[in-house]
Amino acid sequence: MLLLVMMTKSIYAQELYVFTEPASNMPARSIGVRLTHEGTTGSQWSSRTIPEVMIGVNRKLMFHAQGFFSDMDGRYRVEGASLYGKYRFYSVDGTRKHSRAAAFLRISQSRRTFPSSDINLEGDNSGTQGGLIFTQLLHKLALSANISYTRAFGQNRYNGQMNSADDMIGYSLSSGYLVLPVVYKNYSQPNFNVYFEVLGKTDPSDGKAYLDFAPAIQTVINSRTRVDLGYRFQIAGNMCDRYLKNMYLARVEFNFFNVLK
Repeated sequence: MLLLVMMTKSIYAQELYVFTEPASNMPARSIGVRLTHEGTTGSQWSSRTIPEVMIGVNRKLMFHAQGFFSDMDGRYRVEGASLYGKYRFYSVDGTRKHSRAAAFLRISQSRRTFPSSDINLEGDNSGTQGGLIFTQLLHKLALSANISYTRAFGQNRYNGQMNSADDMIGYSLSSGYLVLPVVYKNYSQPNFNVYFEVLGKTDPSDGKAYLDFAPAIQTVINSRTRVDLGYRFQIAGNMCDRYLKNMYLARVEFNFFNVLK
């Protein structure tokens, strides 16, 4: 059973998107531990560290718990935390292909008082988010689409500044391609994946929007250890005061299979 779980994770490695989540879940009764470091580039450098624990309850349900630490307000400190749950409600599997759909919900709390045209629930804002994910695997290519609605709360902390968004519609298109191994032989073979994601949001109250491109590379070792490197940058939009406008990301993840009963 353990071997089967590892092989399945390796075969579907190209669904392990760097900037978004797929509709597929991690293996049942498994625990994953991530450490993400991200930062802005430009005139002012700042960074954020995100430790994360993931739990695969069963093949349909999984949870994430995140903490946020950054130096964005002058000194390195605890910013807040987030809980994320995903339920896969549709799955059609075939030979080296499948179609899946999932619903997700996130709730986040942040102590930051930075007013922004954007809403980012991974450190910058308090709020809730819900949405749908659709993923299609076609042998070595995986495609995914995401649509979400985000509502920020605690906006009174910003003293009514007009550039503080209350609601946001989010959308993304993601692609992942398994470059190596060319021929799959066993689960211990390293996987090398390349990704290209298109990430966007629109403020329904004033129509302001942005669109980002986000290329990334990834290595998966022994179907247990994952290393991501990515960068997202804006190609179009009229939102100001965005933390995520130009951002690098580095991540390491460790997975422990069949550890829950």
